[in-house]
Amino acid sequence: MRKVWSIGIVLFLVLCAFQITKEPLFSVPTSWPKPVYDFSKNPLTAQKVELGRALFYDPLLSKNNQISCASCHSPFTAFTHVDHDLSHGIEDRIGTRNSPALMNLAWHQSFMWDGAINHLDMQALAPISHPNEMGEKIESVVKKLQQSKNYSALFLKAFGDSIITGEHTLKAISQFMLTLVSSNSKYDSVMRKQAQFTPQQKNGYTIFQKNCAACHAEPLFTNLQFENNGLAVDTTLNDYGRMRITKNKSDSLKFKVPTLRNIEFSFPYMHDGRFKTIAAVLKHYTSGVKHSQTLSVHLQKPMILSSNDKVDLTAFLLTLTDKSFLFNTKYGFPKK
Repeated sequence: MRKVWSIGIVLFLVLCAFQITKEPLFSVPTSWPKPVYDFSKNPLTAQKVELGRALFYDPLLSKNNQISCASCHSPFTAFTHVDHDLSHGIEDRIGTRNSPALMNLAWHQSFMWDGAINHLDMQALAPISHPNEMGEKIESVVKKLQQSKNYSALFLKAFGDSIITGEHTLKAISQFMLTLVSSNSKYDSVMRKQAQFTPQQKNGYTIFQKNCAACHAEPLFTNLQFENNGLAVDTTLNDYGRMRITKNKSDSLKFKVPTLRNIEFSFPYMHDGRFKTIAAVLKHYTSGVKHSQTLSVHLQKPMILSSNDKVDLTAFLLTLTDKSFLFNTKYGFPKK
C-alpha cells in the first residue's frame, strides 16, 4: 500500500511539474489590446526571466549593496511601497516621487511619472543611476556581477554567453517585469462572465464609467497619457511633472495616469504620495481640484458624488484587487 501511495505522489509531482513548464511566460488576456513591446528584439525565455528576477531582488545593483529594485517595488503591495510617500534610497536618502506600481508594462510606451524613459529595456537604468535611489553606475553594477559566483552561470543560461554586459543586465530585468501581468481580479472575472458584481459594486462601476474611465480606461485602467489632475504644487518638491522632460509649458503639472488595478494595495497615492486613502483621493476630485491652464479636459466640470456614491465607487475599485498576482510565488524573492 505504501509503495502505491509513493508512486501516486511521484505521478502527482510529475504532473504538477508538467503544468508549471507548460504555463506561458507571457500571454495577452482575452479582449485586451495588443502589447506595444516588441518581443522580437528581446524574446522571452524562462532563463532570462529567472535572471531578471534574481537581479530585481539583488541589492548589488545599488552603490552600497543595500537597495534593490524590490526595496521600492514589493510584490505584496502591487510592486510599489506603502510605508512612506516618497522613495527611499541609499544612505537614507529620500527621492522626489512616490514609486509607481509595476504591472502590465508590455502595454506601456513611456515610463516614470514624467515619461522620462521611453523603452522598458532602459527603465531600470533610471533608478540604478539616480543619486537618491540606487546611486550606482551601470559599469560598476556589471563589475560587481562579474565578481559574483552565481551570475556568470545565470547569464550563460540566459544569453548563451557568460560575459556580463550592461545591455544584457537591463534586458533581463525588463524580461522579468514583462511577466508582471495582472488580469485576474473580480472585475476580470465579471468581464469574462464568470462572476457577478454585487448591486453596490455594479452601481460603483456605473459611477466609475461616468466619472473616471476617460483617464483610467479599461482594461489597463490607465489611458497611458499625461494629465494634470488638479493637484496643488508641493512647494517643497516644486515638481511640475512632464514639463521637466519636454520643456513645454503646456505639459506643466502633467503626470502619467497610474493604473487603478490593485489600488487597494498600492497606497499612498499620487506622484508624491500625498494621499494615504482612497477616501482622500475621492475628496480631492470632488472638492480639491485646482484649476489651471493645463488642467485635464476631463476635470473641467466638477465631479459631484454623494457619500453613498463614494462608498459604491470604492466598492467597485476594490474589485480590481488581483490576489493571484499579488501573492504569486513566481514573482517573489527567488530561492537560493
